Amino acid sequence: MSEANRGPENIADILGRLFTSRGWGRKNDRVRLESAWADVAGAELMKSTRVLGLKRGVLEVDVRNAVLMSELTQFHKRGLLAKLRKVLVGVTLTDIKFRAGVW
Repeated sequence: MSEANRGPENIADILGRLFTSRGWGRKNDRVRLESAWADVAGAELMKSTRVLGLKRGVLEVDVRNAVLMSELTQFHKRGLLAKLRKVLVGVTLTDIKFRAGVW
């Protein structure tokens, strides 16, 4: 069957292509990640961290200083990851990578 003879298109498919072409899906994904991080990290961690993005299932988080980065990596990473997986249903999340940022 040729492309022109398929019949009516599903509106979800049309909107999906529109959102992808305009980059709106990426903005919504980023907002969702940031919101999930805020819920899981809490107010204190939010002062010193920010979400950089999600790449191949790894959430990248910028951390204000190396001391906090070390604490998060050694003591809190597993718990944060478990909580994020519960909040981000449908998102493949395999790890969190903390990076020392320049603020």
